[in-house]
Amino acid sequence: MSERRPNIVFVLSDDHAAHAIGTYGSVVNRTPHIDALAAAGVRLDNLFATNSLCAPSRASILTGTYSHVNGVTTLDTFVDASQPTFVTALREAGYRTAFVGKWHMGQGSSDGVDHDPQGFDRWDALIDQGEYHDPRFLSPDGLRVEPGYATDLITDLAIDWVESLDEGDDGGGGGDHDGDGERAPWCVLVWHKAPHRPWEPDAAHAGMYAEGGPAGGTPIPVPATFTDDLAGRSDTARRAAMRIADHLTEEDLKQPVPPGLSADEEALWKYQRYMEDYLACVASVDDNVGRLTSWLADRRELDDTVVIYSSDQGFFLGDHGWFDKRFMYEESIRMPFVLSYPRAVATGQGLDRIVTNVDIAATLLDAAGVEVPERMQGRSFWGDLTDPAGAQRDREREREGFYYRYWMHDDRSHHVGAHYGYRTHRYTLIFFYNDGLGLPGCSDRRFAQEWELYDLEADPEELVNVADDPAYAQVRDELEARMWVAQQEVGDEPHPDQPVPRLVAEGRALSP
Repeated sequence: MSERRPNIVFVLSDDHAAHAIGTYGSVVNRTPHIDALAAAGVRLDNLFATNSLCAPSRASILTGTYSHVNGVTTLDTFVDASQPTFVTALREAGYRTAFVGKWHMGQGSSDGVDHDPQGFDRWDALIDQGEYHDPRFLSPDGLRVEPGYATDLITDLAIDWVESLDEGDDGGGGGDHDGDGERAPWCVLVWHKAPHRPWEPDAAHAGMYAEGGPAGGTPIPVPATFTDDLAGRSDTARRAAMRIADHLTEEDLKQPVPPGLSADEEALWKYQRYMEDYLACVASVDDNVGRLTSWLADRRELDDTVVIYSSDQGFFLGDHGWFDKRFMYEESIRMPFVLSYPRAVATGQGLDRIVTNVDIAATLLDAAGVEVPERMQGRSFWGDLTDPAGAQRDREREREGFYYRYWMHDDRSHHVGAHYGYRTHRYTLIFFYNDGLGLPGCSDRRFAQEWELYDLEADPEELVNVADDPAYAQVRDELEARMWVAQQEVGDEPHPDQPVPRLVAEGRALSP
């Protein structure tokens, strides 16, 4: 009998910041079921999005490629769903596969390119961003409305699909055994809308974090940087329209601002309202993670299943006075990622190696013993999880870093400037080239190019831009060279106006 291949349950939420998860040290809420998953396996402390935006991140997770390769650079560039993904590779290797939830990479077809999910025996996708209540689902059978709350329904549909395999239903295609006569392993993607804007909790969790609510009673803690005037950042950062004080709407807040408040009081009131609903949506996601793990335990399949909880990117929770994401700043790019697989992954681990969303596809294929397609650009970190001591011995921590690029320049909602950069354990270097390059979803306005550099050891909240500080001139030179090399290695191109880094021009470029 061949070695049993793991089932895979991949739960992905939308805009769930790591600092709103207990195992990551949250001071604003509790997430007992996600925390339990981390305690049963591993928590990744340095997994980052390479383009902190919903659709691009999801495309990178699926395909194991950067945005410029998979073609999903902005919210208005839709996926060519025929390209290889980790799911198509699993299916070709005998896995049964299903997708339920937020797809958000286009629907139908355009210019002869199909955007609906492919490579799945069964799929049910929310329309665009999806609705929280009584959401519409699109499947091969057509469009329908499912009564109920989206987070619960997505979990229901995922469980129903797996249980249909037990009942002899083919789950949407073919038989349910692999070539060895054993029951075929399965992979189900449970991809939530929550806690995406406009943060609409269900009845069970509404008011949970309000004053007087079951998890409330006192005001939600305010970040130390809430009143940051952004004086230490670039003009690009100050141009962004994502301030809680100024850019949350009455639809977001669900009620008008009380009269008679000062400007500071109004900003704090908006923060509390925003966070009450955001955290209530997170609570529903957490409960559904608990539903899935309990269901697997009841089926006696928990030990044989790779269970993942992650989010497509981070989110600002009042940090620097902001909501949303996009920028190459810590709260935005850091993705939560916890994984349990008792058969091979020891409990209670924390991994601080720098990895990215592009690495997830290769890692899942490695876990399943499936060859990684050559097109995928990511590096599997499965060995780091199954042999953490060996991985620690073999690593060169000071050489770790990753390349980031945000393409959706001066978007109509938040006006964040296009940029790319390079982050190591200690430093973040960002080049705002501020040009939409004619891409869909970008404006045609161009702004002055700017650089930012942050020393995360001395300035973890990224308050002081030291890009032009003479004391950091050598650091900047080295990071510019490493960014340039990393950009070339992933097949991307610098903006035409960016000067060649000095160390590269002198033939002394450092490897990334």
